[in-house]
Amino acid sequence: MLDLKLVNASIFTLADAAPTAHAMGVLHGRIVGFDDDVLALPASRTLDCAGAVVVPGFGDSHNHMAWFGQSLAELDLSGCRTLDELYDAVTRFAADLPDGAWVVGSGYDDTVMGGHPHRSRLDDAAPGRPVWLKHRSGHLCTVNTAVLDCAGVLDGSTATPEGGTVATDDDGPTGLLEEQAQKLVTALVVPYPVAELAEAIGAASEVYASEGLTHVVEAGIGSGWIGRTPVELAAYTEARRRGLLKTRVQLMAVSDALHPLYSHEADGITFGLDLGIASGFGDSHVRLGAMKIFIDGSLIGRTAAVTEPFCDHDHGTGSFQLSLEELTQRIVDAHCSGWNVAAHAIGDAAVDVALDAFAAAKEKLPRPEARHRIEHSGLVRPDQLPRFADLGITPVPQPHFLYEVGDTMAAAVGPEREPWIYRHRSFLDAGVRVPGSSDRPVASGAPLLGMQSMVTRRTSGGATISPQERVDAETALRAYTVDAAWTAGEEDQRGILEPGKLADFVFLSAHPSEVPVDEIGRISVLATVLEGGCVFGHDYLTDLQTTSTVQPPSYLERQNN
Repeated sequence: MLDLKLVNASIFTLADAAPTAHAMGVLHGRIVGFDDDVLALPASRTLDCAGAVVVPGFGDSHNHMAWFGQSLAELDLSGCRTLDELYDAVTRFAADLPDGAWVVGSGYDDTVMGGHPHRSRLDDAAPGRPVWLKHRSGHLCTVNTAVLDCAGVLDGSTATPEGGTVATDDDGPTGLLEEQAQKLVTALVVPYPVAELAEAIGAASEVYASEGLTHVVEAGIGSGWIGRTPVELAAYTEARRRGLLKTRVQLMAVSDALHPLYSHEADGITFGLDLGIASGFGDSHVRLGAMKIFIDGSLIGRTAAVTEPFCDHDHGTGSFQLSLEELTQRIVDAHCSGWNVAAHAIGDAAVDVALDAFAAAKEKLPRPEARHRIEHSGLVRPDQLPRFADLGITPVPQPHFLYEVGDTMAAAVGPEREPWIYRHRSFLDAGVRVPGSSDRPVASGAPLLGMQSMVTRRTSGGATISPQERVDAETALRAYTVDAAWTAGEEDQRGILEPGKLADFVFLSAHPSEVPVDEIGRISVLATVLEGGCVFGHDYLTDLQTTSTVQPPSYLERQNN
């Protein structure tokens, strides 16, 4: 007997052999068949879907789950249009905090407000409290005098970490910390407790499930300015154990968390995590993915490494996070030790470094099975495109950046380089896959919004960036399903709906190709199903006409038992 049977549905499998179906059967969390193969089979529960659209579950190939989950409890500064609005928001938020508590805010955008906050004004806004405000890019933050004092910046007792900058003016530090200098603050609060992070991860996964996400890649855990605790993987396993995790997660370990390893010389494992743990360790719910290494900074913050200076900022050509020799050596060592590598490279100069390092790694040890990636690939020159294909490197851009910060990115690089921003069609034409991703919470993470940006490439200001890079809605849908699964190395388990694959799927109010392109982001996610169990939209599924003999346990109930 099947656990679940869908009938009278508009199922888009995305499989080449049978792209559509009207019925689907599920048993033990896996798809067993479609249409005539399952219609006559008995089922514990049958749903008459009345023509509802069903597609594979969405994947996000680059997000920051714990960061986003924690931000849900922080002061949201994304709506501040002026610095005065920000200072007022800090004052109001501080008034409700217990004595001694930090004011922690996130999501501010200096390009919108006309500048970064200043520590002296933050001192006035929240007297006697430490204040830590995170830039929307994650690559910058601003703190007040109390934090600078605790961090040893004002008395010079703490050195600025390599790859970071402490901004100054005539009165000394302004409070702005760039890139690796953020470690001066995180050293005061990290590590966070595993239980607290598990709650944050659970809160994030609630949002993800409501948007149709069944799999995400967490782009950096364990160390560096982005890590929450050296035992961060434990927070994800704890969230799963407690039934809080409603999405599958693949975790990238930040390169700073890896270290030299001693093993037999025949193994070639010289760099990694203890016990020889590497990419692929785990199961279908929580699994270790690539090693994450930061090569440069942020295009929004003008710290990305570019070959020609920025057009609207005094940062020149940006900066690298480490020396080029060390960046290359880490990538080569990780590759030779069995890791997939995810290199954060936004500017075209950083992309050059990443491509050169991957070429050196593959020359030293050919690994055809490796699926290396360049995260963001924000500014890619025409001459770099064929190198992605030749080296088998996957770019992981964030399409919704075009809407949320496209205008400021275009201003940063100027009209001559604007066609290079967050490409898509050019990569496909070069024979390279492009998975869907968001970099949430840097940008909104709803996959349907990302699909709309892939199709329109329109900014919030109404401009269109590189219309020649547009793709159609079907391609956009495949980016968040088929290509996201392939990039994670899990195409044998998910990404399309076919017998034997995981029963991860989404009910939508319409197919992305059936609505005007400006309406794709407004399509409703009616329900999300993970491994045959509902993780979002219980009421919707309950309202469908059903016949049931025995109600099967939900996904979360199974995880708790």
